[in-house]
Amino acid sequence: MRRWHRAWRDGGTEALRSKGPVSRERLSPQQWAWLEAELRKGPLAHGFAHDQRWTLGRIKTLIGRLFHVGYTVEGTSKLMRRHGWSAQVPVRQAMERDDAAVAVWKAEVWPEIKHGARPGRLDLLRGRNRAGAEAAEGTHLGAARRPARCAGARRRRRPGQHRRGSVLPARGPAPPDQWLPHPPRA
Repeated sequence: MRRWHRAWRDGGTEALRSKGPVSRERLSPQQWAWLEAELRKGPLAHGFAHDQRWTLGRIKTLIGRLFHVGYTVEGTSKLMRRHGWSAQVPVRQAMERDDAAVAVWKAEVWPEIKHGARPGRLDLLRGRNRAGAEAAEGTHLGAARRPARCAGARRRRRPGQHRRGSVLPARGPAPPDQWLPHPPRA
């Protein structure tokens, strides 16, 4: 007979309730309070100058430096979740982003592109063989150019390209996580 069935038979559903984590926590409440205070100071205060994110590897290193206690990355994840912290993935923005220039582009340039090309600019359309004033005169854009490859040859696909031509998303490494405390529950 299985252990859980025996426990249920002897103690009912109350005997099946969780008794907490299986592993004993290696940090005392005082050490955990100290660790939280150090985490709130940020990674720069502890010599992690690359960026301002707490990753599991950095938290593991910090625990080792402060308390001489070894945790695995998975153990660090369980420890953080047990104490109400969760992974937060920040919104990425370019450091060089100029919000004023973006606003001008959205207000002036994009409407012009969206509503079509102006007369005289139709020669810029790819694959058309009429240029300049000729292109601006009529509504017909001219015949499309013949493709450079042979008519019967098959086009080679790039790695990661779907057979219909669209490119599949690359499967790269996941973005680094930043560990922050949960917001208080109402």
